[in-house]
Amino acid sequence: MSGDVNNLDENEKKIVNEFCHLLEKSKQLFNGLRDLPQYGHKQWQSYFGRTFDVYTKLWKFQQQHRQILDTKYGLKRWQIGEVASKIGQLYYHYYLRTSETNYLNESFSFYSAIRMRAYYSKANKEERSDLMVKKLRYYARFIVVCLLLKKMKLVRDLVRELTKQIDDYTSTYEPEDQMEWNLVLGEIKAFIEAENMINVMDVDSSFIVLSHRLTPINTPPLDKGTPIYLTLQEILIVGNCHEQVKFSELTLDMFRMLQTLEREPQEDLTTQLFDTSPAPGRPPFENGNQGSRRENPHKYLLYKPTYSQLNTFLASGFKELPPNGAMLLYISADGCLGNAKHTDDAAYDLGGVMTNSRRDSDIANRNKRPGTLKEMHCLHPGDLYPYTRKPLFLIIDSDNSSAFQNFANLFGQPLVCLLSPEQVPTTMQDQHQKGNLFTLFLHSPLMAFCYVCNIIDISINMWDKCQGQIDKFMTEASRLFIRSKSLDHAYMQFIGDDFLRLLMLRFVFCYIVLILHRGFKGPSFYPISHPPLPTDEILEHPLLYKAVLDLSTILDCRSLFAEPGEGDIHVAA
Repeated sequence: MSGDVNNLDENEKKIVNEFCHLLEKSKQLFNGLRDLPQYGHKQWQSYFGRTFDVYTKLWKFQQQHRQILDTKYGLKRWQIGEVASKIGQLYYHYYLRTSETNYLNESFSFYSAIRMRAYYSKANKEERSDLMVKKLRYYARFIVVCLLLKKMKLVRDLVRELTKQIDDYTSTYEPEDQMEWNLVLGEIKAFIEAENMINVMDVDSSFIVLSHRLTPINTPPLDKGTPIYLTLQEILIVGNCHEQVKFSELTLDMFRMLQTLEREPQEDLTTQLFDTSPAPGRPPFENGNQGSRRENPHKYLLYKPTYSQLNTFLASGFKELPPNGAMLLYISADGCLGNAKHTDDAAYDLGGVMTNSRRDSDIANRNKRPGTLKEMHCLHPGDLYPYTRKPLFLIIDSDNSSAFQNFANLFGQPLVCLLSPEQVPTTMQDQHQKGNLFTLFLHSPLMAFCYVCNIIDISINMWDKCQGQIDKFMTEASRLFIRSKSLDHAYMQFIGDDFLRLLMLRFVFCYIVLILHRGFKGPSFYPISHPPLPTDEILEHPLLYKAVLDLSTILDCRSLFAEPGEGDIHVAA
């Protein structure tokens, strides 16, 4: 406090003391968020509610009494920016915990206001470096929110500004964490480059930013009267690919699947934050709105979880699953090969996927007999058996996905496994760091199609035309699912959910594209489903083959694909 409290009148003292009380209370509550469990619902919602309430009062209070706080308390602009930044973080973490994308817009409005009003403009003139660190962290968080909202032009502007801020920070303070911030900057740039695999351009050659979230337009239709048995309620997205680019504990595959399993947020154009704007409102907590239906399934994002962490989150999602609800587990991870090629125990001896690269058990197990150890953080199919007591939809993108090919259904509940190819052609192996091909097909089928056909640039008109062709494929494939007489009933249990239906249909598209493509030769190059999808009725249906080949004709890459019946086609087992 720059002013002398003894020189204040009673009203001014009251205002300053109340502001200090709200500021201290808000810091305590905000710091307490770190101690909250990330799993479950009821444990943290009331705490978030109290935190939002205090920040709402604090924000309104500093607006209403700005003149006194400026002149008598010595309120600095960076302090207002710090409050706005924490409100932005609150909304972002509330989005992470609820999966409701509209809270991203709320977070964006506060982060954007900090930049527009230059709250941190004098941070590098302070004697202490910690304020500059707060500014750099603000930029990193703002970039993540903009990436999720696909505001790519702003992302590039922010990266340029962050680069300059890091240069100023290192030249002014010569900090010990200089290398860490340069690493963060390198991760951001690599992430942005990898995400832009295909350039979609307008007539004036300007780049078009496309969103791949679910909208009413791209939702595959269902025949009227199709019963809806289950809805997707709980999702775990796990990432641990060693070479894949990542930023802020999000690998590229996680980032893509995160968007695939969300509906497009509705932008609130009235949310413009100025000092005279309304304060942030408390989010509508679900326990106070029992009648409202959640727009998106609830998600957990787990980057390199240990086995115990993954098991904890799985158990929480399993516990929270309501009646007629389904859980989806998506894992993008390096394979962990088993010790035996031929075994009676496929649940463990065929290996699985590595969820974490740590080797905590090495020292403890060093003296044990060689050949008897299994990797501690390898997730085996048998590890998931307890969670098949409720409907489970499993997606494995790994070079050892076949370990889950004979996943046992011990409890008779709906169970579907979509498994990635284990190989890609040698010409695509060096692109592994830019995300896995199978996940790309599930995220954006047209982008994946262009990628396997080496199409880098495409006009927006051509993109829209091709997207219409893919929509035709999805509509026809949906009909084939509904009308199939030999389709396993597990698929029919899941198909009523928009997200799960989309994933199943995109799996079929991926399979047919790869089986017709001359560059993919052999079963290990094709995805696998369990239970198997019927070949004649779906996977080799002439109408679906024709739709893919027509798409290749539109994009002038027909020569890359074999005709049905040619020797180049190797049907997966």
